[in-house]
Amino acid sequence: MTQESGIQYEPVAEIGGGAYGTVYKARDKQSGQFVALKSVRVQTDQEGLPLSTVREVALLRRLEQFDHPNIVKLMDVCATLRTDQETKVTLVFEHVDQDLKTYLEKAPPPGLPVSRIKDLMRQLLCGLSFLHSHRVLHRDLKPENILVTSRGQVKLADFGLARIYSCHMALTPVVVTLWYRSPEVLLQSTYATPVDIWSTGCIFAEMFRCKPLFCGESEVDQLTKIFSVIGLPSEDEWPTDVTLSRQNFCPQSPQPITDSVPEISEEGADLLLVCLFHIHFLKAKWETLGTLGKLCH
Repeated sequence: MTQESGIQYEPVAEIGGGAYGTVYKARDKQSGQFVALKSVRVQTDQEGLPLSTVREVALLRRLEQFDHPNIVKLMDVCATLRTDQETKVTLVFEHVDQDLKTYLEKAPPPGLPVSRIKDLMRQLLCGLSFLHSHRVLHRDLKPENILVTSRGQVKLADFGLARIYSCHMALTPVVVTLWYRSPEVLLQSTYATPVDIWSTGCIFAEMFRCKPLFCGESEVDQLTKIFSVIGLPSEDEWPTDVTLSRQNFCPQSPQPITDSVPEISEEGADLLLVCLFHIHFLKAKWETLGTLGKLCH
């Protein structure tokens, strides 16, 4: 972890903002290469950075050794002491000009051809399989966190950063989209890799629909919209470690997925159902990595 990020990297333009702060396009003064800077303020004690942050950064740096084509490159990590209790950590990533959200918006009517959707999905699943095989959850998959290069290469970004950002988020009022969150995350139940599979399914549907699949305005509203499609889980399937009762929702049966995504093919509908029913509390029958591995090849 290097010091004094401002010396080596010169901000050029603000390229995004959100719950975790502002993202800048910057130029590496030594190489002239463009990079993306993402900074977060981390609370520290007398011994420096919290161990959790050091651990997460070390994991991200270790993944760089594999140089996976569908994972955005973390090029540098810089730390600048702001006060005795706070340190600014800046993550330096390779810069990609557009995300999947922008890519989909640019697609002329009637949207992306099926062949292109297949290719995007294959790359997305390969990147996700790589993360999961190294025990990394993305936790916040959405079109804005999936980059698409000018050559059509998909790169997952912002993976594994949830715990790095947790201190910052505890101190900052934030608005995070719920549209790609799985039911167990919305219910604040225990979760694992299937939460990323759920998000991938929502994104897959959006590639066909050219608009999000579930657009809730609150956790309960999001769950209501989800259950209107996949059906309300039974009492036996409802998680026991949550405060929100099943009685908060009206009984509903699963609806044909083609009602929500009429543009999708039969093969695509099968894959979408794997993603949407691959959630922990519905006792899905598929093994996450095994399913992804088959889909990647």
